[in-house]
Amino acid sequence: MRLVPYRRMGAPAGFWPETSLLDGLVRDFFTSSFPGEEDAVAPAADILERDGDLLLRVELPGMEEKDIELKLEGRVLTLRGERRFENEDQRGNYHRIERRYGSFNRSFTLPDTADLDKVKANYKNGVLTVTVPQRPDTKPREIAVSVS
Repeated sequence: MRLVPYRRMGAPAGFWPETSLLDGLVRDFFTSSFPGEEDAVAPAADILERDGDLLLRVELPGMEEKDIELKLEGRVLTLRGERRFENEDQRGNYHRIERRYGSFNRSFTLPDTADLDKVKANYKNGVLTVTVPQRPDTKPREIAVSVS
């Protein structure tokens, strides 16, 4: 039996090149979950650890701070926002629109070791950086080994 690749209605042919069912599932994971916002894509995020802190970097080019909402509920950090089309009245003059517009929503579950009272966010040059410090008692420490 051959699996037929899933293709979202409304997307131009070849826009989402898919070779397997897994490709479609991965693509759908990164799309917005709001009804009617099938074309809005969740922003790309990198998560790294530096100096014992977790850093979450999210690409939000062309957005203003007022269009970004960051909320911490329990250990779940939720990022919501909306990228608006600049000149809605001139949309008919465009020959091609490849950038994505609309609402997005991403959630990240922070680890038990996170110090939730000290989470900070900074937005600069289209990149949102969220710094999540780790509690001092959970950071690794060196233990001296004595030889006898």
